[in-house]
Amino acid sequence: MRATLEGNRVSRISVRGFAVASATAVTTVGAVVGVASGNTQHSSSNDLEATASDATLLADIPAGQQAQVQGASLSQQADAQAAAADTAAKKTAAEAARKQAAEDAIAKQKAAAKAEKEEAAKKAEEKKEREEAAETKASRSSSRDASDFAKQSSYSVAQVQAMARQMVPADQFQCFSNIVNHESTWNYKASNPSSGAYGLVQALPGSKMASAGADWQTNPATQIKWGLGYMNDRYGSPCGAWNFWQANNWY
Repeated sequence: MRATLEGNRVSRISVRGFAVASATAVTTVGAVVGVASGNTQHSSSNDLEATASDATLLADIPAGQQAQVQGASLSQQADAQAAAADTAAKKTAAEAARKQAAEDAIAKQKAAAKAEKEEAAKKAEEKKEREEAAETKASRSSSRDASDFAKQSSYSVAQVQAMARQMVPADQFQCFSNIVNHESTWNYKASNPSSGAYGLVQALPGSKMASAGADWQTNPATQIKWGLGYMNDRYGSPCGAWNFWQANNWY
């Protein structure tokens, strides 16, 4: 009978010790979790007393069962630490995601601003080109035709130049004048007997100018009309023709 009672007493102590050890492990895990989550508050004095009391009770457990209880406690602590580490990792990842999202938003804003600026510059350039084209068209449309001038029996250099100023666009007149100066010095009857070139612009042969008018031999306006058309068709403009002439001494 005494042996049975002793056995029961040991069993009760073992069970009670295991329960106490488990409580101790839970208390310890709670402390670890509190630290991992950033809680800076200290455990209450009651928790410390309970832990001390539990540690005393653990001494009443047989040695074999103590190892088992302690192993369970360490396993719980490891699980708690792993959970805390996982929480911290998730928090870090979330912060990194928020930071990246903010950086992406700023980059998109800068890209949009740059695209808007480039688009505005492109539109301004296109507007400028349209205005310049309109000015050129207006200038050319206001130029007079050969038929606008009364025919005379003869013309002075000043009269021929005055005709040219009214027929050639203002921005092209100087180039046109440069070529005529070199080709005929503004003599609408200038003739090259060796080549057959004739007139202000020294058309070769002179008869080509008949496409501008039958009076091409005597009317400087007809010669100016033909010469301007030739320069525009072959070189894009009198200035294009003058650029070629400077490089080759002919056009």
